[in-house]
Amino acid sequence: MDLTAAQTPGGASGGAMDSGDWRTQLPSGSRERIVNKITKELKRHIPFSGQDGESELMKIAVKFEEKVYNAATSQEDYLRKIAIKMLTMEIKSKDDVVEEIKRTSSGAKLDERLAQVEERLEKIEAHSEKGGDIVG
Repeated sequence: MDLTAAQTPGGASGGAMDSGDWRTQLPSGSRERIVNKITKELKRHIPFSGQDGESELMKIAVKFEEKVYNAATSQEDYLRKIAIKMLTMEIKSKDDVVEEIKRTSSGAKLDERLAQVEERLEKIEAHSEKGGDIVG
């Protein structure tokens, strides 16, 4: 993935940027790392199969990152918007687990099912704790 053109003045992001533009201060490779983290998060939440599916998730991540990059007014704004999107995906995942409990709660194996769901939630929480810094 090559996002370097959008990081340079007059690059893919459109018009010329002055030397005070936050985009010129962004560390080399940070956009690519962010896209990779977004893609990894998408893989956790969206079913895909094969190289084509993975490629589609990468395209989604790149388009989202470019949209945020071009709309952000500062590096802080850029990182905040990315972080909010990542947290939103995490919250929706947990909401899906709750809905799954509601759908399956009428059976006799409710205790067993709840234990499975609790285990899944613990794995999600443990994974999100490992995630740490967005730019990492």
